[in-house]
Amino acid sequence: MGVIVAVALYIFYNASKLKKAVTPLTEEQFKEGYRKAQLIDLREPKEFDGGHILGARNIPMTQMRQRHKEIRPDLPVYLYCQNSSRSARAALYLKKRGYDQIYQLDGGFRKWTGKIKSKK
Repeated sequence: MGVIVAVALYIFYNASKLKKAVTPLTEEQFKEGYRKAQLIDLREPKEFDGGHILGARNIPMTQMRQRHKEIRPDLPVYLYCQNSSRSARAALYLKKRGYDQIYQLDGGFRKWTGKIKSKK
């Protein structure tokens, strides 16, 4: 029983940290602001090349530690990945480093219906 309580507390703690780090946006809200922000696709290059939101820069989550300084902390950051899990982790990482205007596409790229660009 104690393990279940500990797991529940851990999940609640992480959810509250995430809520302070990132603002989830619907596709419509995301479309309203992403052109005035830094649009970062956190998926791997192969996923990015298969199709990405027009104007996005590819900084894979696996390279975030080495490349986060490419993202300006004084401008809004719009993040997305395939389904929102990588963008949530990236938001927490960036928040710890002083970024405070962090937004995430709710549901990720798989739910995106807007314009995309692909290299195929």
